[in-house]
Amino acid sequence: MPPELRMDFSYSPRVETLRRSFGEFFDTYIYPNVERHAAEAQAQRAAGDPWQPSAVVEELKSKAREHGWWNLFLPQSAHAPQGLTNLEYAPLCEIMGRVPWAAEVFNCSAPDTGNMEVLERYGSDEQQRRWLAPLLAGEIRSAFLMTEPDVASSDATNIQCSIRRDGNDYVINGRKWFSSGAGDPRCAVYIVMGKTDPGAATHRQQSMILVPSDAPGIRVRRPVTVFGYDDAPHGHMDIDLLDVRVPADHIILGEGRGFEIAQGRLGPGRIHHCMRSIGLAEVALELLCRRVTTRVAFGRTLADHSIWHERIAEARCLIEQARLLTLKAADAMDKFGNKAARAEIAMIKVVAPNMALKVIDWAIQAHGGAGVSGDFPLAAAYAGARSLRLADGPDEVHRATIAKLELARYAAKADV
Repeated sequence: MPPELRMDFSYSPRVETLRRSFGEFFDTYIYPNVERHAAEAQAQRAAGDPWQPSAVVEELKSKAREHGWWNLFLPQSAHAPQGLTNLEYAPLCEIMGRVPWAAEVFNCSAPDTGNMEVLERYGSDEQQRRWLAPLLAGEIRSAFLMTEPDVASSDATNIQCSIRRDGNDYVINGRKWFSSGAGDPRCAVYIVMGKTDPGAATHRQQSMILVPSDAPGIRVRRPVTVFGYDDAPHGHMDIDLLDVRVPADHIILGEGRGFEIAQGRLGPGRIHHCMRSIGLAEVALELLCRRVTTRVAFGRTLADHSIWHERIAEARCLIEQARLLTLKAADAMDKFGNKAARAEIAMIKVVAPNMALKVIDWAIQAHGGAGVSGDFPLAAAYAGARSLRLADGPDEVHRATIAKLELARYAAKADV
């Protein structure tokens, strides 16, 4: 193998130190607060107000900042000099994935991470001052409004939301749903994707614009549930935008640049989801192993039945394969950029959620009826992992990308 094609994903001494310190932070602050966080959420829901920010998370944010664990997701930015490369961030993001709410503690949760990437890369100085700075400081939250209920939003050119210029303003009309993060009372700004010029070339019709969440004309219809979960206080909201008027300087990068921005935004977000999915799968496998070694059926522990040997072995293989592909994608993004790494990003976006689903499903099976109850975290984990096969593009879109790139590669060889 030529030297330039050799891949070495062993962690550098710096990353090993980071992993060890980050794990110690989890042992000290995150894991001991899991039950407290659950009790807090249950109490808020019982009181009829599940949409209030978690006091546990807010408390732990100060600890994260004290330890320097803040905005780790944003590489090569003067706005976040502590940001890591994708390859360095991957193992830490995997650890975050072990606890569903942990990423927010470090200001590394979606959709804020993607929105901050958009503002850091494409925002004007004023947009960065007004929105990026408080997002990086963790003072506000944000939402990304792209998906629409009346069209197949997996094809972003279908988007119908209208962004019309009117003098010194833009006027926005449309309906968005699965607007993740819009349920949080701290959500201060939406990034909205819509059409500024339906007559332009297909990929020049769309634009992205910043919309304050309290702008007149915004109506939040309801939280859209995922397998019955409303994910409060985060939420996935169904939102009407009715003659919402914002200044023209709220457009990001300029008219017709929305599709370009979307492609730049989604790459990092996709791989972050995959990193966390690996951590989630590791937890599921740990729960599975614990369960089968302590439960007795037909006179033997479940672990003594060979079918569980097969499932445990297969789960370990799948997790390791997904981790290696994630690291390869992260390395390619660091070395060659998100666009050049689009095949690796597409592959891991297909592989990681499907892997996590399989491992979680086996863990549910090992727990029997308890596995689908709220007494264990597996049912919620399954719902979250299943939604990732749709979020940031469905499997079919990513497989189509992989196939097109593969066919193009062979066509290029044939022309030589």
